[in-house]
Amino acid sequence: MIQNPGFLLTVLAFVAVIGPLVFVHELGHYLVGRWCGVKAEAFSIGFGPELFAWVDKRGTRWRIAALPLGGYVKFKGDMNAASMTDPAWLQLPAAERAQSFPAKPLWQRAAIVAAGPAINFLFAILILATFAFVHGESRTPAVAGMVQPGSAAAQAGIQAGDRIVSLGGREMATFDDIRLYAQIRPGEPVAIVIERDGQMFERQGKVGSVTEDDGFGNTFQIGRLGLAPGDPVIEPVSLLRAPVVAVERTGQIVRTMVETMGQIVSGGRSVKELGGPLKIAQVSGQAATMGLESFIFFAALISINLGFINLLPIPMLDGGHLLFYGIEAIQRRPVSEKVQEWAYKSGLAVLLTMMVLVTFNDLSSFGLWKSLSGLIG
Repeated sequence: MIQNPGFLLTVLAFVAVIGPLVFVHELGHYLVGRWCGVKAEAFSIGFGPELFAWVDKRGTRWRIAALPLGGYVKFKGDMNAASMTDPAWLQLPAAERAQSFPAKPLWQRAAIVAAGPAINFLFAILILATFAFVHGESRTPAVAGMVQPGSAAAQAGIQAGDRIVSLGGREMATFDDIRLYAQIRPGEPVAIVIERDGQMFERQGKVGSVTEDDGFGNTFQIGRLGLAPGDPVIEPVSLLRAPVVAVERTGQIVRTMVETMGQIVSGGRSVKELGGPLKIAQVSGQAATMGLESFIFFAALISINLGFINLLPIPMLDGGHLLFYGIEAIQRRPVSEKVQEWAYKSGLAVLLTMMVLVTFNDLSSFGLWKSLSGLIG
């Protein structure tokens, strides 16, 4: 059994994952902003007290802060790190006003904001494309090589040799599609279309639910049908096709995130499954103990996660800004300052609530509350 990583390794692994990904994200904003002629006044990795900083020849203050949980680029014309517009930008001299973020056309502002999440996705796609080129692509057919007795598949009448055409109306092209569909739906009913001897059948079944241990003391429920694949099929991936495979895998990961969030919102999955920075730190250390490839793959997953979360339409996140720009494009004028101020305050409240919730979940998973209750009792 793999041992839990030490505290120092956990901290170093967390910084090694989050630091570069935050830098890459903010670098996307910075580079597109610079291309559009916007002056960056500050580029910060982390929040809180400044550890050290320097000013480059363009007047940008590059700073490293104490809390490596995010970062920001503050452009000229921004009031704060949340990129709220400073009304005073209109009073600037003409030359400086032209370098301000609010002075730029709508499409340029949208491009600058979207560049952060976009580069997170591109970073992950580069990693996944490299893995696909090196290791090939799994194309094992969606055929039941073996059916576990008493499993959900057996109860649905699936036999060895059956091809799984679709689950819940979704086409199953490979055996990996079956695994990805089932694993986030423990205990859910599902319509199964199978092909046997050239004939199509539909069966009503229920995804099985099993408790698994990740080797680090964490247990979780995962969906299983009880099928095993036939002989694995690994196809080599050319350099030209590797990015295509990577984009497809990224799409699968994002779809899984969306579906999982939908289950949490609808009550089908517990909010206790949400994790925060402490959980990321723990898993970072765990991934580091499993080898370089596992650690790099984990970094790709976190990069996709950062890009996805930042595109959520919550004010103070990139997605919130893009929502305002979409409204501005429709109504031909910016959203009023009062509405923006209200939205930013609401967005801050939502983010703070989420941070408290995920931190509570993280501490619960570490057994803190149980230990405290034991002390009190």
